[in-house]
Amino acid sequence: MDLGLKDRVYIVTGATRGLGLAAARELIADGAKAVITGRDAETAAAVAADLGPNAVGVAADNADPETAARLVATARERFGGFDGVLISVGGPPAGLTADITDAQWQAAFDSVFLGAVRFARTAAEQLPSGGVIGFVLSGSVREPIPGLTVSNGLRPGLAGFAKSLSLEVGPRGIRVVGLLPARIDTDRVRELDALSGDAEASRERNAAAIPLRRYGTPEEFGKAAAFVLSPAASYLTGLMLPVDGGALHNL
Repeated sequence: MDLGLKDRVYIVTGATRGLGLAAARELIADGAKAVITGRDAETAAAVAADLGPNAVGVAADNADPETAARLVATARERFGGFDGVLISVGGPPAGLTADITDAQWQAAFDSVFLGAVRFARTAAEQLPSGGVIGFVLSGSVREPIPGLTVSNGLRPGLAGFAKSLSLEVGPRGIRVVGLLPARIDTDRVRELDALSGDAEASRERNAAAIPLRRYGTPEEFGKAAAFVLSPAASYLTGLMLPVDGGALHNL
């Protein structure tokens, strides 16, 4: 199936590792070009070099108010424009309600929530018809995850924002989509498993609760992301797509 990605240009944040990298890799493999970001300039450049000539790496912090405009300018300078964005940020700190400080809440809000809103708003102002704004969120949008209080608090709000944005920009031919990963086999998920004190037992327990009885691979997530960001998904907007092996229990 031709997804129609050839020569389309995407900005993918948080793409030097994990789910952002998986999405960028699949987009580029199908012919797209990408501006990828990470906090460290050398790492971003190295990952972009690995992805090939259709990628450029930029150091960026989603919490910085100047980041969104700078990334759009980079896409225009290097590739002549942009057709979509995928906003992926690192997971907020794990912990129960009593363990999370005001400073941690504020830092997570600035990066995970406000940074994503700001970037989406900037993209919405400048994307052409046929453009797309994607968010990497979490299954916590629909079901709170024990021990991830900050994610449980912020991700559903972003999903609500994404839905509202889809109604506003839809008449201009711009789509807004969200991805809800669960146990995808990334460094972040392995770190969460390790917090239990027995990472292997935690993995086995979590996998047993997934109907497919296994963690997803980054490649599986990346392919789902590439599809919903592509012209092949041109009539999909305002949706939150679980990429979770059936882990969510709701419809």
